[in-house]
Order: sequence, then structure tokens, then C-alpha cells
Amino acid sequence: MLSDRSYMRGPQRANSFTLIPWFLGVLVGVFIVQNLLERWFGLGAYYHYSALSGAGIRQGYAWTLLTYALLHGSVLHLLLNCLGLFFIGRDLETTLGTRRLVQLTLVAVLFSALFWLGVNFARPGQVVGASGVVMAYLMVFACLQPQRLMTFLIFFVLPVKMKPFWLVTILGSIDLFGFFFRELPGGAGDWVAHSAHLGGLAGGWVFYQLFIARAGLFGTAPAIEAPRWMRKAPAREPGYTVNLSGRAVASGGTSSAPSAAGRDRVRAEVDRILDKINERGFGSLSAEEKRVLDEARQVLGPR
Repeated sequence: MLSDRSYMRGPQRANSFTLIPWFLGVLVGVFIVQNLLERWFGLGAYYHYSALSGAGIRQGYAWTLLTYALLHGSVLHLLLNCLGLFFIGRDLETTLGTRRLVQLTLVAVLFSALFWLGVNFARPGQVVGASGVVMAYLMVFACLQPQRLMTFLIFFVLPVKMKPFWLVTILGSIDLFGFFFRELPGGAGDWVAHSAHLGGLAGGWVFYQLFIARAGLFGTAPAIEAPRWMRKAPAREPGYTVNLSGRAVASGGTSSAPSAAGRDRVRAEVDRILDKINERGFGSLSAEEKRVLDEARQVLGPR
């Protein structure tokens, strides 16, 4: 039987790959290797071949456009990024699906790298860290759920609740200020790569517009809606018919008890939909598929 518990846990299967735990594990593992190479073996030269720099790109180290995001300069740097990836990334992975989140991560890494190089290509210095990915995650999260309250700790002590839109606005404004007055040539200089953060925000926004909003994965309701009694019933998608109840409907509108064959068909259809959620995320479902899941709970639930 398909109980409410199994229905809710359908997308999270034991053998399914999820990005966030692996991503966090890789970041921590790379940081440990960094410290072993530097402190135990005195091999700091690896930084030249893995961190992003204008000099490295000019020498043909194209892979550093990706590898820089796996390195971090300090424990605090790593901790802050891991916290952001964990709390925002888990929610996004449930909503978007693993494959879409992998695509977003790659776009964020490349946008952050290109934005930073646009300012620092001819200047000395290197950049490392997954901060741009965190900013991209935050931007997409804010686009998907702008009114949802988020709770975070200031200095790991003071809890503050804020809507994602305002959090993006505040962090973006801080990075814009730092970019214009500290990072640009002639500025005071700063150890924070503000341009990389702005690149992450831009990458997240572009990704949302091109691959989520335009693809119709998440519909948004109009600002002003007509009363429910004035709306027309939504048309069902062509070629999609599922007899959820498994009943034979008589001409008078009454129906007999559910048949075993009908219940098997519903189970097969629900399994297909759950596989789709597991691969692409809940937002990839059509309105008809969501209706099937909602009604299947009553048909296949415990009696």
C-alpha cells in the first residue's frame, strides 16, 4: 500500500545520488589535502596550478576556471561557504532536482570566475572559494520563494529572520560597494573577491531566467486573480488520461468498487512520477501529474 509517509518520501530514495553531501565532502577533503601539502610537505606550488589567476589563464591553465572553487583560504572561509551550501542547497536540490542543481553549480562557478577575471585579469593575485556558488544558490532561492522567511545567525549567535529578497539586496549592495570602492583599480584593496560574489548572483539570475522561468518549471500566480467561481476549469493536457480510482463509471455517474487492475495502473503511474521527481525535482511535474499524485493518496492509501 502507498501510505502518506511513503508518498511524501518517494523522491528521497536510499540509493539516489544527492549533490550537496558530496559537494561538502569534496570541499572538506580538498581543504585537508591543502593543509597537508603546505604544512607537512611544504608544497605550496599546487596553488599556482589550481587557484584562479590572470597569470594562470594566460599560461593556459583553463582548468582553474573550475578548480578554484574547491579551494579555501581558511577554516572560517570554508565554514561559511559550507553552511550556505548546506542550508540553501538542500532546499534547492529538493525543489530543482540533482541534475538541475549540478548545472546551476557549474554556471555559478564559471560566472564568478569570468566576473573576477574581467577586473583582475592583468593584475596580480589569485581567488579561491565557493562563495560565488552560495550567492547563486541564494539568488535562485530568492527567485523561487521571495516571500519565505529565512532564519540565520549573525556572528553565529543572534538569530535574524529575513525574506530572501532582502537578503539578496543587502548582500548585493555590500558587494557592489566593495567592488566599486575597494576592488576596482584605484580602490583601497580588499581580501574579499566582490566581483566573484556579484558573478555568482548574476549567474544565478541568468540560470533562473533561462532554465527555470522560461522552461515553465515553476508557474507564478498573477498579482490579481479573478474570483474562483469566475475561473474556467483548467484544460487537461492532451494524451494524458489516468483512471485514478480504477472504477468502472456507469452511465448514471455512479461507480463500482476499485478494481485490482485499476489500482495496479495507478501504482505504476505514481512510480513513474516519483522517478521523474527524483531525477528532475518536483517543479518538473505538470499540473496533471500533480493532480495524479494528490488523488492517488486517497486511492492507494490505507483503508
